[in-house]
Amino acid sequence: MYNLIKTIGNARRGEFETVHGTVQTPAFMNVATCGAIKGAVSAYDLKELKCQVQLCNTYHLHLRPTDTLVKQLGGLHSFTGWDGPILTDSGGFQVFSLAKLRNIKEEGVTFASHIDGHRIFMGPEESMRIQSNLGSTIAMAFDECVENPAEYEYAKKSCERTYRWLVRCKEELERLNSLPDTINKKQMLFGINQGCTYEELRIEHMKQIAELDLDGYAIGGLAVGEPKEDMYRIISAVTPFMPNDKIRYLMGVGTPGNILEAVRRGVDLFDCVMPTRNGRHGHLFTSRGIINISNACYEKDLSPIDENCDCPVCKKHSRAYIRHLFKANEMLGMRLAVMHNLYFYNTLMEKIRASLDDGSFEDFYKNNVDLLDTRI
Repeated sequence: MYNLIKTIGNARRGEFETVHGTVQTPAFMNVATCGAIKGAVSAYDLKELKCQVQLCNTYHLHLRPTDTLVKQLGGLHSFTGWDGPILTDSGGFQVFSLAKLRNIKEEGVTFASHIDGHRIFMGPEESMRIQSNLGSTIAMAFDECVENPAEYEYAKKSCERTYRWLVRCKEELERLNSLPDTINKKQMLFGINQGCTYEELRIEHMKQIAELDLDGYAIGGLAVGEPKEDMYRIISAVTPFMPNDKIRYLMGVGTPGNILEAVRRGVDLFDCVMPTRNGRHGHLFTSRGIINISNACYEKDLSPIDENCDCPVCKKHSRAYIRHLFKANEMLGMRLAVMHNLYFYNTLMEKIRASLDDGSFEDFYKNNVDLLDTRI
């Protein structure tokens, strides 16, 4: 259940209650694709990094180690050691982005595994069954992710199909939650808004899915290569039609600046691989902008990554040492960089919430929206 505590303009401060704990929003979900953060960071590390929600990938876990095995082992919470809320995506994005050979029909999608090429079928019912086996807190509806740009007519038909799939997802999850051997009988369902960059389609689709009274609503199909101005335009168009009493999730976004812009437009929940992926390549987020730790200027720099950061990495290690680790191809370098970036993102959300609490959000937004995305 989502509780809206306060608004400043369109920005929202809230709490999201789940069977696995309460999430303070706005919040950033840390992406543990295969049940772990890439960069040798465990579920137990996430506690120290202020993570509230772990996101795991339905498609990847279905292929390996398989959702049926995860169920036998007690579900994702038992399997990974994370005891807070877990969101599993539907597998839809990976089906459409990773699978080169796919065939979309009303029943679902047949595609080739990116691991060994074997043929797999996934539709709304299959996606719900996989996510139920995983035992996540929140299941995402199975949807079609359309490439941007797309022809209007195709995007329209895709929205209609995604709606029909959503109805099937809801019915199947209700059935699964009623079964005696289901791990999480209170598993929630989020619907996904689609429609490419066509405002008319986005609004109509949002109105449709809002009538289904789901646990939350996501904006999907953005941050996939379109100009950021288009992304902000669509968010601004869609959020007025999203239920006020339900949590709002912007999928796959983004930079600190993107997050601030989206919070200002009424979004509550985010996820992105950027802090971990960039960290593994030595690109580190700081309160003054983004640094590349491999640059020669850090060779003798004994200061922390960010002098304004109190993460476990900044408390103990210098820029010079972390740069050395990257140059020596030591795995510890990636681990420390990823830990810092995740802490930075989770602390950013903490600061956003504090600025909403004390009424200073507009000032915080103006002071940071461009600064934090600047490359030093």
